[in-house]
Amino acid sequence: MFAVPDIPEVVSGDDVAVMIGDALARRGRSIAPGDVFVVAQKIISKAEGALVRLDDVEASENARRWAEANGKDPRVVEVVLREARRIVRMERGIIIAETHHGFVCANAGIDLSNVSGGDVACLLPADPDGSAQQLRAGIERLTGVGPGVVVSDTFGRPWRTGATNVALGVAGLDPMRSHIGERDPYGYELRATEVAAADELAAAAELVMGKTDRRPFVLISGFPPNSNVGTGQQLVRDPASDLFR
Repeated sequence: MFAVPDIPEVVSGDDVAVMIGDALARRGRSIAPGDVFVVAQKIISKAEGALVRLDDVEASENARRWAEANGKDPRVVEVVLREARRIVRMERGIIIAETHHGFVCANAGIDLSNVSGGDVACLLPADPDGSAQQLRAGIERLTGVGPGVVVSDTFGRPWRTGATNVALGVAGLDPMRSHIGERDPYGYELRATEVAAADELAAAAELVMGKTDRRPFVLISGFPPNSNVGTGQQLVRDPASDLFR
C-alpha cells in the first residue's frame, strides 16, 4: 500500500483523477493492471460540491428540540434529518440513520471534520458507485490503465468498539469474494463464507491514509485479480435477509 502524498486542498469542480495522476508523477510512481485506488469519500464529496454551509440551514422544530435536549447544533441535526431515509435510533445525543443509499451509520454520514473549520457540513456523494466509475474512467483516460477504485468512509460498528473504513462506492473490481462451494483442508464444504473484499481494502488503506495527514488516496498493489466486477451497493444487506429490521 502506498499513500499518495502531496495532494492539495480539493474544491468543488476539481478533477480528482488529474490530481491523483499529478501526485503520482511527482513521486515517479506508475500504476499497473490490477492495482486498486482507495479514495476517501470526503475528497469525492468536496470535488462534487456535496457541501452545505450551516449558515444557510434553517432548522426545523424537531431538529431544534432534539438539539437543545442533547447539546447539539440544530443546523447539523437538520442536515442529518434531511439526508436520512430512515431514523434507526436517536438517543444519548447520537443519531443512527439509514441514508438514501441504504447505508446505516451515525449522522447519515454527515461530517464537519477536515472541511472548513466547522461551518460547513460534508454530505456523502449522491452516487458513490457512479463517482467510483467516473474516477476509474478518468484515471484510465490519463494513464491507459483502468484500476479498481474504492470510495471509502469511516463507520462505527454495532457491538464493536472503534470505527473502521468501509467501501461506499466500487468500480473495476468484485466487492465480494465468495468461497461457497470450496472445501477447507479437511474436506468440509463451505456453504456461507463470503468476504467483503472491498470493505477490507478500505479498512487496510485507512491504516496508511490517516485522518489528519492529508493523504486521501492509497494505491494498493498485489490484490488478487478476479474477472468479476461489481458495485458498492452489493455490500448493502437486503432488508429481507436482515435479522435486525
